[in-house]
Amino acid sequence: MNVLLCSIDSLSRHFLDAYGGSVEFDVDTRNLDRFADRAAVFDTHYAGSLPCMPARREWLAGIQEFLWRPWGPIEPFDAPLPRTLRDEGVPTQLITDHYHYFQHGSGGYFEDFNGYEFVRGHEYDPWKTSPRDPEGYVRDQLGFSAPDEADGVGFMDPLQYSRNVDGFEDESEYFAPKVFSRTAEWLRRNREWDEWFCYVDSFDVHEPFHVPEPYASMYTDEDPRDPELTHWPFYGSTEEGQSELTDRELAFVRSQFAGKLTMVDRWFGRVLDALEDCSLWEETIVIVTADHGHYLGEHDWIGKPFEAPLYDVLARTPLMIWHPESDRVGDRIDALTAAVDLYPTIREAFDAPIPDGTHGRSLEPLLLESGDRSSVREWAIYGYWGSSVNVTDGEYTYLHPCDDEVDSYCHSTTMMNPHSWFTPPEPRPNAEAGNYLPYADAPVWRYESASYSRHEEPLLFDVTADPEQREDLAGTGDPNEERLRGLLVDALAHLEAPSRQYERLGLEEPSDAAA
Repeated sequence: MNVLLCSIDSLSRHFLDAYGGSVEFDVDTRNLDRFADRAAVFDTHYAGSLPCMPARREWLAGIQEFLWRPWGPIEPFDAPLPRTLRDEGVPTQLITDHYHYFQHGSGGYFEDFNGYEFVRGHEYDPWKTSPRDPEGYVRDQLGFSAPDEADGVGFMDPLQYSRNVDGFEDESEYFAPKVFSRTAEWLRRNREWDEWFCYVDSFDVHEPFHVPEPYASMYTDEDPRDPELTHWPFYGSTEEGQSELTDRELAFVRSQFAGKLTMVDRWFGRVLDALEDCSLWEETIVIVTADHGHYLGEHDWIGKPFEAPLYDVLARTPLMIWHPESDRVGDRIDALTAAVDLYPTIREAFDAPIPDGTHGRSLEPLLLESGDRSSVREWAIYGYWGSSVNVTDGEYTYLHPCDDEVDSYCHSTTMMNPHSWFTPPEPRPNAEAGNYLPYADAPVWRYESASYSRHEEPLLFDVTADPEQREDLAGTGDPNEERLRGLLVDALAHLEAPSRQYERLGLEEPSDAAA
């Protein structure tokens, strides 16, 4: 069996026809729709550890890391898919433009693949140093923090992107076209292998939402090069501050996101064509998902701001799986599933053992078993490390705040900078070493770092009756608040979460929970 895992970064599922397409315009996603017609579409799938690299450790190593550490590397005690499958004779390939794999703090993700292709230049990728002071509409529309004069010394210099794309003329020079066309080419060239694992990680539809024509004008009547508009707004509230957007500005951002999604979809179609042309469908499991969504004005937020509650716009993600041995062609699957479940699912596809300590639950019963396929889990928890912790049973979501005065513990073999991603490790004079992890028999460093809550009070939503999460039921006497709080405690106990988590969250630790 082959497995093709395709992640599309920041893909908000409500922009897809397969998930209702509940936006103000009909976004052309004909190839994702075409895949959905063949695949099983999971309606209640949730992210786990956010944002970028934490999600990828869940997919590739099966560890729900946000309870123990932030953005960081593959740990020495992990059993990542590319390493373990390679050791069993399965060729593994990574194709990506997601440059965070190659930055400080993200080691170990790409090194174990038999082969990898890195498409350069997205976002802040430190690729080009010229032109020093780029000109043109791309720079003019950078939006946030664009300096009046280029100095070329900032770490997250917004001019980096306009340098990287300087001279781009044809659509094929952009990032998603390169990623998916190279994937199609890889499929055509690797038909002689008996089985393989290919992981395609497209950074699009991530911002900046800069696209060529015809996509830039596809969903707007505005001039896509108008310098008064931006394709890269600052994260935060759309109502105030540096992230404030007028209705016109917000509509333009949404149109450019939609245009980028259509461009992604068009080139994803090349992959589907290659699967067809090479007769690979009957021997290849194909998984399409996203690490998280992206606020585009929903709940008056833009981006992935730290101060925003983790509504389903970010946390409820698309998942579509084609399995050649499944009878669920075009079926909708209501069962609750989570990002970390992909790891054991892929291992089972190769008849590989699932390591002890894996936090996911294989989705094979939902896809293959002929008996009761109603569920594989009763809860899913999700969040950012050091922040609020959230739980869902698939019908209700419960967002639980933390106490900012109680520090978090970071657990890792490296001294990460927990709130300054992809920067070099730093000394931690007060760090302690010990066997603190319930899922690994290995010592790690443990040290304190500040907590931050996204909301002051708990939030409760009936996402069946209120999918847009407009009516907060917390504090109204709804019995589901106590039930979901209890479910959160059960989930923490099951995962043997650190005692500090209960303290941060103001929850009573069960007597038999982890120390």
